[in-house]
Amino acid sequence: MDNKKLRILAAADLHGNFDIAKKLSEKAKNENVDLVILAGDIYGYNRGKPGILKPFKEKGQKVIFVPGNCDFNEECAELEKDGKNIHNYYVTYNGVGIVGVGSRNWKLKLDTDDFNSLRDNFIQIKSSKKILVSHLHASGTLAELSGFLGDPILRKVVEDFKPDLLISAHIHEAEGIEDKIMRTRVVQVGKNGKILEI
Repeated sequence: MDNKKLRILAAADLHGNFDIAKKLSEKAKNENVDLVILAGDIYGYNRGKPGILKPFKEKGQKVIFVPGNCDFNEECAELEKDGKNIHNYYVTYNGVGIVGVGSRNWKLKLDTDDFNSLRDNFIQIKSSKKILVSHLHASGTLAELSGFLGDPILRKVVEDFKPDLLISAHIHEAEGIEDKIMRTRVVQVGKNGKILEI
């Protein structure tokens, strides 16, 4: 059995900044990552010219993403030209199952439909290692430092399905904070990006 770890660059909250996208692509190249995961607000407030994922595509980097609350339908369609949207979907890379839940169109709370979709995706994953990617942060985590409460449904999903890793974003000042929900490692990411291995 191959014990090679999946090496990830996880980032979020680019808010349409092409310079940040280029820096992250360079970081992914320099760190020799297998996969780039973007946890939302990729375009965000700064709607503008298309192609923010092009720097990754030009370097042959695989990108998966979930939309953030500041990403809207038309922007998601643009992002899907150069990356894979895993909102309400799962993928497997190097033996690691990755489930996504986004919050596009200014959605700030997950609902029962999101829970059911996440449950169904976790049930289908055959991999022993699992990652959950969400733009929103879970309730009861250190990311609540800003006073913005985390999502209780996201926390329930983590508690029920016990992914090895939760990657979340949304709270800019929480970037880099790590926490635990039971045995799940919780990592808040942002525009600087973080290298993770699983």
